[in-house]
Amino acid sequence: MPAEETECETMNKPKVVVGMSGGVDSSVAAWLLKEQGYDVIGVTMQIWQDEEKEAVEESGGCCGLSAVDDARRVAWDLGIPYYVMNFKEEFRENVIDYFVDEYRNGRTPNPCIACNRYVKWESLLKRSLDIGADYIATGHYARIEQLENGRYALRMSVTAAKDQTYALYNLTQYQLAHTLMPVGAYSKDQIREIADRINLKVAHKPDSQEICFIPDHDYAKFIEENTGKELPRGNFVDLDGNVLGQHEGITHYTVGQRKGLNLSMGHPVFVTEIRPETNEVVIGNSDDVFSDTLRCNRLNWMAVDGLHGGEMRVNAKIRYSHKGAPCTIREVGEDLVECRFDEPQRAITPGQAVVFYTDTYVAGGGTIL
Repeated sequence: MPAEETECETMNKPKVVVGMSGGVDSSVAAWLLKEQGYDVIGVTMQIWQDEEKEAVEESGGCCGLSAVDDARRVAWDLGIPYYVMNFKEEFRENVIDYFVDEYRNGRTPNPCIACNRYVKWESLLKRSLDIGADYIATGHYARIEQLENGRYALRMSVTAAKDQTYALYNLTQYQLAHTLMPVGAYSKDQIREIADRINLKVAHKPDSQEICFIPDHDYAKFIEENTGKELPRGNFVDLDGNVLGQHEGITHYTVGQRKGLNLSMGHPVFVTEIRPETNEVVIGNSDDVFSDTLRCNRLNWMAVDGLHGGEMRVNAKIRYSHKGAPCTIREVGEDLVECRFDEPQRAITPGQAVVFYTDTYVAGGGTIL
């Protein structure tokens, strides 16, 4: 372990708490910040619930016990203090409960976005500032800049393939002002090369899966186990209301889904709508999944402070993997924006985020209705 700095040497440095998941990105983020002269503290957020050790370990990523082992080893190699902070209650309330409620109400949630805003930032930032830190930092592929209008905004990372600004659109101005994201200036290959060069054992560790608390991807089973309630079967119906068959419960489906419907229609069919009030899943053809308009609420503005009754041309992403599409956004009510795309988009899904970009900056975003 490298020799520790004296207390006088560290007192004059800005202090940053790095959220360390045990992966290569957050590990290199900690090293980069130390190289830039920050007083770095490593923290792993304990967010897993009270499951058996084997189940927790299987989850991997930021939820597994291996994250603690790997992050602690990296902190030791870098010569920085390391702690584990308990955020189980915050994660249960803001991520798991939200995830379950959204699916039960016929929407498709964004658990990673909720985790970022309310756990990784809101909760971690508060605790970090309470212990005297100036900033928190993560290994996300994004950049933070203060614009000429004085507002802080996310800028897309230098590598579009790994850009994570979509999942971070909901951060507040206060959170952005107290956040560092050093990894956003590098490609994934460059980050792994740095990790190799400084001999980090996590240099080639695989990326964690998207939804870390459901390792088998069986969302419906997870929801039933967490509520103790099995949602009833209901009807598949076509756009005219004709019954086509029975579904397994609305938590099994999302807009745009084709596989797993078990409907013999003689041609491919897709989920076009979920109606929790009548327990129906609406089925249509491929053309029926496209739309050129959406509405969104729960707005968060970033590069701009709102539309102020006007319109704005942006590029909008309707899911993490969406490349984005040109559109016009305008206010149609309080905390309500309409987005009209130049071309119809596939599977605009209630509950998912729509994020607005102007050039390479996040202008804002909201939740699709």
